Amino acid sequence: MKNLKPILQTAKETILLESTAIANLGNLLDSNFEKAVNYILNANGRVIVTGIGKSANIATKIVATLNSTGTPAIFMHAADAIHGDLGNVQENDIVICLSKSGNTPEIKVLVPLIKNYGNKIIAITGNIDSFLGKNADFTLNTFVEKEACPNNLAPTTSTTAQLVMGDALAVCLQDLRGFSSKDFAKYHPGGALGKRLYLRVSDLIKNNEKPEVDIKNSVIKVILEISEKRLGVTAVLENNTLVGIITDGDIRRMLSKTTDINNLLAQDIMGKNPKTIHKDAMAVEALEKLENNKITQILVVDNDNNYVGVVHLHDLIKEGIF
Repeated sequence: MKNLKPILQTAKETILLESTAIANLGNLLDSNFEKAVNYILNANGRVIVTGIGKSANIATKIVATLNSTGTPAIFMHAADAIHGDLGNVQENDIVICLSKSGNTPEIKVLVPLIKNYGNKIIAITGNIDSFLGKNADFTLNTFVEKEACPNNLAPTTSTTAQLVMGDALAVCLQDLRGFSSKDFAKYHPGGALGKRLYLRVSDLIKNNEKPEVDIKNSVIKVILEISEKRLGVTAVLENNTLVGIITDGDIRRMLSKTTDINNLLAQDIMGKNPKTIHKDAMAVEALEKLENNKITQILVVDNDNNYVGVVHLHDLIKEGIF
């Protein structure tokens, strides 16, 4: 029976091999990369990304990254392209073609057809002397010495290199377009990522109770307000002006000192100068304030510094922001 390497050793060797190959990609960059980026930037068409086999899988990821960072892109499988899907390629579109060898039969058929239509081709290939490498308008070199596969067969290191080259293209285009976090939010309205970019404090407090007591209210009233509103906190107001805060922690600390609470008022146990956040602030800012101050609730105010509600850490967790 063949001697097997320890699992962790194999895993570490795989990671080291691939990371070394990726680090070397920087040495393979040349003016073709700059020309490719500028051509896509100034083109009026979309980016069509194509490949076959594992390269096709990487192509779909590159398409997703381009779309989410401001460069319109679609995926076209190389095999399907030569059986009817070539109609996806419109005038002014740019085609990025992924292939490790650059010599697969489908690529050899597809490349001349695309060039006949007058579209530019960007090759991402591990063999710049291949059919694809020589016939592309811009060739990006993703040569790797060895696959991580023990038999040097399964695409592993090579597909990782393709993916990183695609990321480099997308990020350069994003930077040149001045694609901001606000732009990013337009394309990511759902999920935790989108919420971090567009969800505001005012969105969080809509369904929350608004606990509040007067500074002269009894502590018993305070306890009832905190219990009924179920946010573990209440604002303290004086003539409708926010002057303090009382948390369930304040109640516990009070009870540890005395059980004679009949004559105590809100002003006796409240914390002064409570931490607040504006209702139009981003939800992620509320999270930062909670974390920085080691608190679980924060009072929300409007433009006139009027108390309008409470944000609880649980609200952020529920929305996937935490």
